[in-house]
Formats: sequence, C-alpha cells, structure tokens
Amino acid sequence: MRRYLTYFLIIAICFLLQTTVFKGLAFANITPNLMVIVVSAIGFMRGKKEGLWVGFFCGLLIDIFFGFYLGIYALIYMYIGYINGLFQKRFYPDDIKLPMLLIGGSDVVYNLIVYIGMFLFRSRFKFGNYFVSIILPEFVYTMVITILLYYLLLKINQKLEAYEKRSAKKFEL
Repeated sequence: MRRYLTYFLIIAICFLLQTTVFKGLAFANITPNLMVIVVSAIGFMRGKKEGLWVGFFCGLLIDIFFGFYLGIYALIYMYIGYINGLFQKRFYPDDIKLPMLLIGGSDVVYNLIVYIGMFLFRSRFKFGNYFVSIILPEFVYTMVITILLYYLLLKINQKLEAYEKRSAKKFEL
C-alpha cells in the first residue's frame, strides 16, 4: 500500500512540475517529459506489470487534461512502461547507462508516435523540421533532467524495497 501511495505522489508531483514549473522554464517552448522519465524508471526498476500500470495512470492523466481522445496517451505510456519493464533483469542500480539509454529511447519513440498521430495523418510531412525543433531539443532537455530525477527515483525505490523486506521478515517464522 505504501508503494502505491508513493507512486501516486510521484506521478502527481511530476505531472504538476511538467505542466507548471517546467512550462515557465521552457527553452523555445520545449519542456522535459517527466512522465516518460517516471514511467521508464519504474518500469525497469520494478518490472513489466508495474511499468504498465504506472504508464496507464500517467497517460490517463495526460489524456484527461490535454488529450483529444481519451486513452491514446494512456496506451502509449502503457507500452513504454511495459517495454522498459522487459529490461528489469538487466537493471543494476549503480549503472546509469542503461536507464539513460532507455529513457532517451522512450522519449524519442514517444515523440515519433505523437508526430505520426498528430501531424502525419493530417498531411503535414515536415518531419525534419519537427525533429530538429521538437524531438531533439526535448530529448536533450529530458536527458539533463533525467540525471537528477533518476537518482531521486532510485533512492525512493531502494527505501521502499528496504521497508518491504523489513515488513516481510516480521511475518517469517
């Protein structure tokens, strides 16, 4: 129960930061995608199932407040969480290379899917312009924020795991 409350708080805080504080700190109207960071990090730290559920709730939150259709972003974030959860066995807390690679890849894939859904189907074929003005700057900004936010999420996860181990020992015979 403590883990789910913590997830709720992390999602709410990151959503609020992404939609308020980082809108004020935007460079060329580009903000980092904190939700991708959270979904990816929880996915590869905790596995496919938790990554999928956290992705669903993050995407649903974005759908409710900013989406044109309910469920599109929830589906995208679910896939991001699930796919990152596939790498749980290769996750080592001390190594930041894999999380950076997965979060960066997730951000690029997310933006490509948004481009396909929002622009390509409307016959707007200026992918080079979209890549240079939106995808690449958001990727860089997200990677810079990932360095800070990842370690915070890692420490929270380690504290939750330590608490869960202590609680489980109480029930052992």
